[in-house]
Amino acid sequence: MAIAHLLEDFSTGVASGDVMKLMSDVALEDRCLASFEQGYSAGWEDAFAAQEKDKTRITGNLANSLGDLSFTYHEAMTQLMTSVEPVFQSLIDLVLPDIMACTIGPHIVEQLCEMARDQASGPVALVVPAGIGTVLSPILTREFSMPVKITEESGMDPGRAYLRLGTVEREIDSNALLASIHDTIDTFMHQNHEELKNG
Repeated sequence: MAIAHLLEDFSTGVASGDVMKLMSDVALEDRCLASFEQGYSAGWEDAFAAQEKDKTRITGNLANSLGDLSFTYHEAMTQLMTSVEPVFQSLIDLVLPDIMACTIGPHIVEQLCEMARDQASGPVALVVPAGIGTVLSPILTREFSMPVKITEESGMDPGRAYLRLGTVEREIDSNALLASIHDTIDTFMHQNHEELKNG
């Protein structure tokens, strides 16, 4: 008993007068290759478009991150300069003058020893501001073997001293050094403020 009538017919019906054409293996292969090429090209185009989209997104994110980083850097530098400036100012105004005053004695001894090595003979003379001689005398006696004649001069600026050994003379000027440090720090702070202002 045949069951063909129960199953659906998927064959193409050929109308009367139409001729059914079968495709050769070569034509079928050509059609498959053309479809493959078309799909392959479409895949490359999609991949390239996705890559360009991804590159644009990454470039945008990088630009935003660099902008944030630049802003953060400038903000940090501004805060640092704002907090460091009073420290530098206190250092110049309060700490360095005291350090200079405390170290002028050892500095004079160092200069005298250097001068004595260069020229061993002759009287040693030291001219200092008024009131400094009594402070320096014990240091010179303890540290320097040659006798030193100390002369105090009332109109002389504090932090300044003149040394003479034979024909060699030297000037010690702590105030000039302090002013130089002050100018250097002022220049540094000014340049940083300008750089931060101009970005």
